[in-house]
Amino acid sequence: MAKMWAGRFKKEVDSKVNDFNSSISFDGRMYRHDIMGSIAHATMLGKTGIIDPAESEKIITGLEGILADLDSGALSLDMEAEDIHMFVEAELTKRLGDTGKRLHTARSRNDQVAVDIRLYLRDEIKEISAEVQELIQTLCEMASEHTETIMPGYTHLQRAQPITFAHHLMAYANMLLRDLGRLSDTMKRMNVNPLGSSALATTTYPIDREMTSSLLHFDAPMANSLDGVSDRDFCIELASAISTIMMHLSRFSEEIILWSSWEFKFIELDDAYATGSSIMPQKKNPDVAELVRGKTGRVYGDLVSLLSMMKSLPLAYNKDMQEDKEAIFDAVDTVKLCLTTFTPMLKTARILKENMRAAAAKGFINATDCADYLVKKGMPFRDAYKITGTLVGICVDTGKTLETLPLSTYRELCGLFDEDVYAAISLEQCAMARNVLGGPAKESVERQIAQVKAALETA
Repeated sequence: MAKMWAGRFKKEVDSKVNDFNSSISFDGRMYRHDIMGSIAHATMLGKTGIIDPAESEKIITGLEGILADLDSGALSLDMEAEDIHMFVEAELTKRLGDTGKRLHTARSRNDQVAVDIRLYLRDEIKEISAEVQELIQTLCEMASEHTETIMPGYTHLQRAQPITFAHHLMAYANMLLRDLGRLSDTMKRMNVNPLGSSALATTTYPIDREMTSSLLHFDAPMANSLDGVSDRDFCIELASAISTIMMHLSRFSEEIILWSSWEFKFIELDDAYATGSSIMPQKKNPDVAELVRGKTGRVYGDLVSLLSMMKSLPLAYNKDMQEDKEAIFDAVDTVKLCLTTFTPMLKTARILKENMRAAAAKGFINATDCADYLVKKGMPFRDAYKITGTLVGICVDTGKTLETLPLSTYRELCGLFDEDVYAAISLEQCAMARNVLGGPAKESVERQIAQVKAALETA
């Protein structure tokens, strides 16, 4: 295929340079968005009289035909083309002759690629957001079923205080709700129109950038043409938001991996979301969760690639910026793949409530409540803390728990203890008494679920 820019050159570009320079193998996925941008540009050219309105209509019809043929498979991308922009323009010229050549009036590939990737990522953000919302909804549904399922809460991976499984799930629901906010914020800053920036300094033609912005559903044109063709902040911001989503999925995956081990056995993954061993017949491996955890590092690499690519670029466009697509496309593809696999894995897991309750009973995680029992009877907290610590030591030495320790032992250390101490330190009471905003009590978690569901309705 002859190069659109070949007039300046006396020699053909080396075939290896062509391969090195080509981007259609990865930017071809933007064909729909490239054609959308071109239709808007052609519409504007015709309405402003920059080209004949009749030719504008022919161009639009031609572009619509190319889109229909690509969608149906009647037309395939030419992998010999330099990029998707050149492919579409060449195909249009093949179909319309000189009329097709008028499409590129008052436009550069620099602003063309800038508008294409914004249009493409705008659609991808909507899809990612929908997947995140589905996961949040799943967490809310599961939490509603487990508002009284006692489990140990941890710090330092040590059993700390009794909570409920619902409380634990809603922590992740709130993390993911923030992720939705980050995606929304990225969308707001992304949704401005670089089309009309041309190569870097706009054009002498009387273009209407407000018109193309309206046609492409952008909020406004970009205010500076140099920035219009050289900005990739939105790619970096989206990769950062995706990295944070992946970090949250990775943390949750780590817990699922732990919980599905025999050492914890809090959950059992459905057979459809686990794998076996080639040599050990007893194994049931949490491969999905492990892959999510592993792919998180890959997405972090995409973010670092984008930051490194942009860090030393002078204004305006530089060919380095072609590297933005593979990195951001990979981040987008990876998070979507992880979300669509993670959600059903979680939804189909069997929750082993009895094992959670048994683990909570073994770790003296009601010790704080024992100390609070004394505080409520007038003792300073630090004194109550010391007495309770001594009681825990006695339990360790005698193989008992705070629930099974005789009242006589309690009273030997402090006369404030009475029979009601056993009710105060029951695991259910410890969790349900924490009916503070954000706490693990049933009423509190139900409020959290309602708040998250309300936020989803307005997302």
